[in-house]
Amino acid sequence: MFKFIQGIDQGLVRIERSLVIGLTGAIAGIMMSQVVMRYFFSAPIFWAEEISVQMLVFATLFGLSLLVHHSMLVSIDFLPRALPGRSRHALLAVLGGVMLALLAFVAWLGWEWVARPDVRLELGATTQLPRWYNYTVLPLALTVMAWHQLVAIVREVRACRGAAQ
Repeated sequence: MFKFIQGIDQGLVRIERSLVIGLTGAIAGIMMSQVVMRYFFSAPIFWAEEISVQMLVFATLFGLSLLVHHSMLVSIDFLPRALPGRSRHALLAVLGGVMLALLAFVAWLGWEWVARPDVRLELGATTQLPRWYNYTVLPLALTVMAWHQLVAIVREVRACRGAAQ
């Protein structure tokens, strides 16, 4: 069962990594095109800045999710490092549970917010596209972060059990 969970987790990581790389490349391409069009042809792309900012937010959120997966968030870890194996894994599982609860709660708030009718009607300033799809990225990324955190908790619990034997 754990291998199945890890397989899903690794699949999500591949998707997220591809998204971040693709979005970063798209931002660079759009902004370079914008510079060329504006300064060489005097015909700026009117939607370039708005779309680039949105893609930057998407890349940032999914990049943050990748950091959660790799356990690379900034943390104060002097206590876990000072504890022996089983105690360290147990503490990390408990702290991971707190983080999971926080991520799940904020994701739930985000899904509730995106579902509101007034949010669904909001349009982008230059593109006139609905903004709900932009806003959906926040709870989606938080949900994926919660999944990565759940997998980390399962990993720590398994390590704790392994250290006990």
